[in-house]
Amino acid sequence: MASQLLLLSMQLLGSPTSLALLLLSFLQGSVGVGAITFTFTNRCADTVWPGVLSGSGTPPLQTTGFALSPGESRSLYAPSGWSGRFWARSGCDFDSSGKGSCATGDCGSGQVECRGAGASPPATLAEFTLDGAGGKDFYDVSLVDGYNLPMLVQAAVPDCPDTGCLVDLNERCPSELRAEDGRACRSACEAFGRPEYCCNGAYGNPDTCHPSQYSQLFKSACPKSYSYAYDDATSTFTCNHTDYTITFCPQSTPSSGNSKNGSRRPSHEQLEDAVWLASLKASSGTGTVMAASWPVSIAFQAALTIAVVIMLDLQQHPVLVS
Repeated sequence: MASQLLLLSMQLLGSPTSLALLLLSFLQGSVGVGAITFTFTNRCADTVWPGVLSGSGTPPLQTTGFALSPGESRSLYAPSGWSGRFWARSGCDFDSSGKGSCATGDCGSGQVECRGAGASPPATLAEFTLDGAGGKDFYDVSLVDGYNLPMLVQAAVPDCPDTGCLVDLNERCPSELRAEDGRACRSACEAFGRPEYCCNGAYGNPDTCHPSQYSQLFKSACPKSYSYAYDDATSTFTCNHTDYTITFCPQSTPSSGNSKNGSRRPSHEQLEDAVWLASLKASSGTGTVMAASWPVSIAFQAALTIAVVIMLDLQQHPVLVS
């Protein structure tokens, strides 16, 4: 079938040269110049529904919300200069038409797709700005809007910092901050609305807004995550243009074996935790990550292009077979 399509294409285009040029052009357009791959992996015991919100002035990604079963991974591709945030919704109930809501992280769209709406607090957020100042990517995991699920962000480049919140803060959450029957933990700002917790009004600058007992609780559990609005110094990280993996419940081992992407141990000692599971496989390096994130359709296009080029070469330099 494939050979018949190839011959038909050659007849329509008039020559293998024309076909090769067309395929190469199409391949370049499909890959996208400077695109970054975000790979989402669910190690939670239950399905989660990642939400996607693009920043103002940046284009939306291929989807704004989707389901991710235990052990499953999915990749999205972001153009150069993109900014936005990701989070996981939990306890969702969607009908066959995709309508419904979630217990935590709900975006209020009433659908699986968030369609430009952000997460309702409390929710653990991963925030990215690609190709920012100095051409670097800036990224962080924020608990400023509270917490609902553990999250780990890893760059494909080994020497770039990992960040996230590996522990289950719902187990440590003070009773006054607990939300959704203990499935989420609110921030002090969300719970009490006081300016000293929200860093607004007279407390709207880093000189007057300081860590509270609640933000310090978050910080002690997750030292590399944002715990309050002015927690920049130990919470924002940079890397040179690379791909990223966002893992939900990184310490869990779901029964499903569908995940193709192993997760390396966090590179920062402050992310280490006594209950980190040895079952998390070591990363085999950036080459493997890049290969795994390359779309299958693009790989097929590349193979087809190579085949056409070989046929073109054979046509111009025929080989006699005895």
